[in-house]
Amino acid sequence: MIVIMGATGALNGATVEHLLKRVPAERIGVSVRDAEKARHFAERGVRVREGAYADPAALRKSFEGAEKVLLVSSNDPRADGAGLHRVGVEAAVAAGAQRILYTSHQNSRPDTPFPPGADHAATERILAESGVAWTALRNGFYAHSLGWLLGPWRESGLIEAPADGPVSWTDRADLAEAAAVLLAEDRAFDGPVTLTARRAVTLDDVAETASRVIGREVKRVVVDDEEWAARGPEARMTLTLFQAAREGHFAETSPVLAELLGREPRGITL
Repeated sequence: MIVIMGATGALNGATVEHLLKRVPAERIGVSVRDAEKARHFAERGVRVREGAYADPAALRKSFEGAEKVLLVSSNDPRADGAGLHRVGVEAAVAAGAQRILYTSHQNSRPDTPFPPGADHAATERILAESGVAWTALRNGFYAHSLGWLLGPWRESGLIEAPADGPVSWTDRADLAEAAAVLLAEDRAFDGPVTLTARRAVTLDDVAETASRVIGREVKRVVVDDEEWAARGPEARMTLTLFQAAREGHFAETSPVLAELLGREPRGITL
């Protein structure tokens, strides 16, 4: 059995949908915080059990009988992400899983200015020490994130943000499909595998694309780091993204996503 955690979320929910096209529903299980929200999967023959990082016993039961488990990364910036993920790894090991997959992030490393990257790196260390085969899906930044990151550029004609660097923005739906391919097939990657679109772009590149999309000039305006951070907690968090980008942390691209999909992956869409 293949068990997917966080299957009512956008990423892993889409992974389940793709997996249902590849393997029988009775071979699929989902571990969710609220079983009612996964009723649409249960009605199609998927095993639905409640499980969450906050309840290790329930999580172990939700993984019962799994050969492969796909763990979802915590998206709560206030939580001890690696500590929560350790609960998931231990539950999967206790359930007898033969391979654990985890939704990591591109270029995860302890010394990144981008805090989630350090959490992912710590989780990968936990996986490496688990004694079970593992794969960290180092996904590129979700391309749809540009929608809120860039603000009202269509109205203002401005892309205002701190100095940046190239980022290989990647379509989330493509990443969900690639995870399903890896779960369904015998092909396995041991350790981290980078999954990105083919091209990394800067916000100068994005401004050029945006100008073509709306038929008038969109200017790239560089905002001072301190001025940006003064806008509030969310701005301070996104500042770490820009700082990491200009150090080249997200510039890498990889052909693996295209190979798994059998087609070119999608990048930015405006």
